[in-house]
Amino acid sequence: MSEVQHPVGSITQNAAPAAECHIFSAADCPSRLLLDQIADKWSVLILAALCAEPLRFNVIKRRLDGITQKALTQSLRRLERNGIVARRVITASPIAVEYRITPLGHTLKQPFQALYDWTVDYLPAVERAREEFDRNR
Repeated sequence: MSEVQHPVGSITQNAAPAAECHIFSAADCPSRLLLDQIADKWSVLILAALCAEPLRFNVIKRRLDGITQKALTQSLRRLERNGIVARRVITASPIAVEYRITPLGHTLKQPFQALYDWTVDYLPAVERAREEFDRNR
């Protein structure tokens, strides 16, 4: 096992030394690239929408106010490519596409829930910090 520096401390993981990279300094670090893909605004919201049940493309689009068709398509393709979301074509009339979270994708539920809980718990403190910052500028 090797120890890798992590923003919240050290994480011990199974990784060959050659596979390690510095997430802060290497723009092409695989961990950094994956983090960029799963933690962007739309990916997090898409996964939250799909958490309870599989949904058709247009249902996801309606639930995510402000997302464009292009942004939704790109995010879903990235999530599918990473094995986090699965796509199924429904051939009944009218033809539709449905997305569901894969078992790998379900492993993100706990960390995303923790992040959501943090935002709910600390939003008042963040708002106070913003107000103080704005007053001092």
